[in-house]
Amino acid sequence: MASEGNLKINEQKFYSALSDLFVGAKIEGQGGYVNLMKIKSHYYELVLQKFKDEVNNDPLLQDSFREEFFDKLYDFFKRYFNETGSVFFVKTSPYQKIYERIYSPDKDVALFWKTHMLYYVKSDILFKSIEVEISDEKLGIFKFYFDVGELKGKKNNEKRQLVFTFKQLKQDKDNNIPIVVLSVQYSKGGTKTKINNILKRIKQADKNLRINDEIVEEAIKVFKKQSEVDFFINKDAKKFLREQLDLYLHQLLLKEENKFSQKRLDQIKAVQKYALKIIDFISQFEDELVRIWNKPKFALNANYVITLDRLKPEIIKKIAKHPNLKEQIKEWQELGIVDKDFKFEQVFEDNLLGNTLSEKYKHLPIDTKYFKDLELEILAQFDNLDEALDGRLIKSENYQALITLLPKYREKVQTIYIDPPFNTGKDFDYIDKFQDSTWLSLMYDRLNAAYPLLKHNGTLFVHLDERASHFLKSLNYSFSFRREIIWKLGENPSFKKKAPNWIHNHDTILMFTKGEKYKFFQLFKISNNQPLFNWLDLLQKDGVFFIETYDSENEFKRVEIDTSSLKAKPKPLSDLWIDIYSAQYSIVQRSEILGFKTQKPEHLLRRIIQSSTEKGDLVLDFFAGIGTTPAVAHKLHRKWLAIEMGEHFWNYYREYQWIKKKYLKNYVVENILEQKENKVYAMIRKLGLLGRMKIILYGDQLFKWGRRRYSTLSRNINWPGGGFFKYYELEQYEDTLRKAKYKDYESGTLFDNSDNIFNRYIFFGDEKLAFEDVIKQDENGNIHLNFDNLYPNIDWPETLSNLLGLPIKRIKKGSVILQDGDKEKEIKFDFENMSNEEKIEFLRLIKPLIWWGE
Repeated sequence: MASEGNLKINEQKFYSALSDLFVGAKIEGQGGYVNLMKIKSHYYELVLQKFKDEVNNDPLLQDSFREEFFDKLYDFFKRYFNETGSVFFVKTSPYQKIYERIYSPDKDVALFWKTHMLYYVKSDILFKSIEVEISDEKLGIFKFYFDVGELKGKKNNEKRQLVFTFKQLKQDKDNNIPIVVLSVQYSKGGTKTKINNILKRIKQADKNLRINDEIVEEAIKVFKKQSEVDFFINKDAKKFLREQLDLYLHQLLLKEENKFSQKRLDQIKAVQKYALKIIDFISQFEDELVRIWNKPKFALNANYVITLDRLKPEIIKKIAKHPNLKEQIKEWQELGIVDKDFKFEQVFEDNLLGNTLSEKYKHLPIDTKYFKDLELEILAQFDNLDEALDGRLIKSENYQALITLLPKYREKVQTIYIDPPFNTGKDFDYIDKFQDSTWLSLMYDRLNAAYPLLKHNGTLFVHLDERASHFLKSLNYSFSFRREIIWKLGENPSFKKKAPNWIHNHDTILMFTKGEKYKFFQLFKISNNQPLFNWLDLLQKDGVFFIETYDSENEFKRVEIDTSSLKAKPKPLSDLWIDIYSAQYSIVQRSEILGFKTQKPEHLLRRIIQSSTEKGDLVLDFFAGIGTTPAVAHKLHRKWLAIEMGEHFWNYYREYQWIKKKYLKNYVVENILEQKENKVYAMIRKLGLLGRMKIILYGDQLFKWGRRRYSTLSRNINWPGGGFFKYYELEQYEDTLRKAKYKDYESGTLFDNSDNIFNRYIFFGDEKLAFEDVIKQDENGNIHLNFDNLYPNIDWPETLSNLLGLPIKRIKKGSVILQDGDKEKEIKFDFENMSNEEKIEFLRLIKPLIWWGE
């Protein structure tokens, strides 16, 4: 019989390990994930006590088997949790050779990958406040304390930089050494760590403390070595762990050399019984995360962008007298649309408040964020708002956006083009370093979420390179693979000549379809060496060749091309595209590059869109980047949806960069921080997705952003400008976690049925997003709704349209009219003037948004 000491050691080992693995590594800071970990930890303590009571009262677990019982539980559970508390294959047993072979890090992907049952959420660092000691031979020993107590974790997988600022100087009383306390935050608006400022603040706190920049930088390096991890959610933790438990017990039985006695079978059943209790409880939390991850999201902070020519004269006159007009003009000037001497009177031919717009300025883009009091009047011009809109820009992590948009856009999208991270192992304006299994999980779920959005005859194009294209082909999803297109980037450039072997000179575009019959238009070229018809491809219908362009009346039309007199006859394009070069290789394409390192040329997207869509079709890009897809779709008179989560979504964004002095004129430089010989380290302003689309509405023929820029496509098709689109943000998973209210249960109040404490829905009594500050009932029974306490800028028309899957016809003050088949459906959200019954009906309608679960 094992000693009592050994029994306690094994028992403590199991409980300690289970706590660490279930709750995850202890982290600090602020945010939804941290909030949930605190709730998870508290619930776990309550349920664990119930578990211990049952184990201690089980007569089968009172003898020497108790040691083995806890050892078996520990052996099983240790392999399925990581430091974030996610449930998946982390370790596998030596005797499970097939799993070891498939899931080992060096063979992470082999027809199967270990994170296939997970939703990939983001990559972030499990930050802890830590103390760092730095020793310098000349200056002595220094201590730094990095405080992450106010750090807000990343919402999504966006690229963010850490910023360190001086907080205070404390004293280590034991060693009589000062401790430099640095606050840790993620950068906002391009802010950066300023070592000189830290040193200055240290000197102000203690003028006798001798410290230099190298010591501070070394301490920061040590802090940054904290592990970056991938955050996942198991799609069905209960099913997964139960399946693994069956395998584990099966292996356990096979290993037994002797025949089983009834007592031995009862012991193994005891392991199964209590493992299932833990599994059922653990899965409650994973299921709750799945519900939050997949719930429809609120539309927030919505605005419209519309050109002047689409506004009535009386609205333009109101804009001319509006106090916020100066902010709008300032934006135009920052975007390089108008010069510094521009006066709004110039938009009229007579420079007075007349009725005839100037040809030069009729496509100035009005952003309604400056004119919110006029927004409803602007929208009232349109009897069918969704039909009038050319497109939507949506700032969101793309999986959550696709799930939210599904009811409204199911089988409405004709073409999807995406240019996802290539998994290059380095970062650009976005994160592009993933484990292969993480990248596969990311792509698998997003492509499956996009599938139902595509029409039955729709097409998907995925732009990749040699690092990832073979992985994507091997994924088992519903799309049918049709073609691999090789896009030659250009002639071998000098900066590529130091490549370790063959010089990389092509990308791969994989073409998939949803059905056997799909929309496809053959494109033709006259010559691959010399572009005719302004770089445009020829299309053909009924034996007649034509191009798509704008005529002298600014109408988008098919213009017939007589090819009978040409020596070289049109030839259909193959899957080898050698005539559209990347911007780094072509002066023609370089003119449209905006500083986004992976920006694709517009003619490449023009070819893809023309081959698979017609005028009026809907195009989707959910890795929108700097917006080449919506830019080209807009010019080609296609409708568009573009989803992007990075900070480059906005009018512009900021980056720090070393620039050769002779090239400074090519950039919009906001601040020079450092100079070395012929280089400067500067904060530069780059044009973002929203800003680019505004410039496209204005005309995109020629504008100045650092240097003079123009779009070849705009010139080739005589793009005149004009348009009307909407942009908004979506509530994010992390937002929901931060906002959700879960009760801080005391022991004995969590469960009302002691026989069912492990597998009941423990979050049934929680408020989620329907907390008291949002929904109140006074002493007279009147219901009060105040969703501003949840999110201050909910766009109810867009939120309801997405939720119900109905297009927006008109928006009125306090209500929206949706198109429901042949009928119109009006939904009120003027909560101050709604009856209790109307409010209850509204809450029932939006229940998926605010309260999820059984």
